[in-house]
Amino acid sequence: MGPADAALVAGGGLLAGAVNAIAGGGTLIAFPALLATGMPALTANITSSVGLVTGYAGGALGYRRELRGQTGRLKALAPPAMLGGLIGAIVLLLTPSDGFKSAVPFLVLAACLLLAVQSRLAAMVARRRAATVAAAAATQSGTEPGPPEGAITWPTRIGVFVAGAYGSYFGAGLGVLLLGVLGILLVDELQRTNALKTLLSFGVNSIGVMVFLVTAQVSWAFAGILVVTSACGGVLGARVARLLPANVLRTAVVVLGVVVAVVLLVR
Repeated sequence: MGPADAALVAGGGLLAGAVNAIAGGGTLIAFPALLATGMPALTANITSSVGLVTGYAGGALGYRRELRGQTGRLKALAPPAMLGGLIGAIVLLLTPSDGFKSAVPFLVLAACLLLAVQSRLAAMVARRRAATVAAAAATQSGTEPGPPEGAITWPTRIGVFVAGAYGSYFGAGLGVLLLGVLGILLVDELQRTNALKTLLSFGVNSIGVMVFLVTAQVSWAFAGILVVTSACGGVLGARVARLLPANVLRTAVVVLGVVVAVVLLVR
């Protein structure tokens, strides 16, 4: 590992941790940075998952204020999220290297699509929250019945499980999937939902990392760099997320992802 490669991966890890906290899609930054060092695609994907796990932890730490009062939700949703993460990691390890390499451009494009529609998902979340608040007001006035706010349903558990499996197989877009599931099926402020999403993402990645640790397909030098830099980026990104609209950053990540996918297809 030369100094240029180390600097490239360090910068990618810092930005990826921040992007994961603000808009999601940090893997679309760290993964290409690892590929640029000449690393095989499967090894780069596993190394990225291992290295970025602290970025999710840093983001959750930055969101600790918004996580207050969500212990019940975490107890209900952490098991399906982590079970999905376990299954996704096992499937990844069973995927032939050549097969994964062929699938990577399409996985990157799928992650870009998820990021591109994230703002629409957020709008759906906002509309649903407004409708539920209105329904709750009607319920209090005795005009119509309604379900208890914040109840964790089986569709929510199943959606979190599917997102966890996908995220452990290929991390890019995990946050968007989780935010969509939680935002549509739960009722809360967007920042609190984003905080819950970040902590669940940390759980999914942690389970995946525990599986990956028993393999020899991790580049530990680069993973160590990502562990430190993505944690710093996650804490910084969670603070910036309260002040900075994510649209510009999300667009930049999507453009980068499309470019990476095109380059991989051309190769």
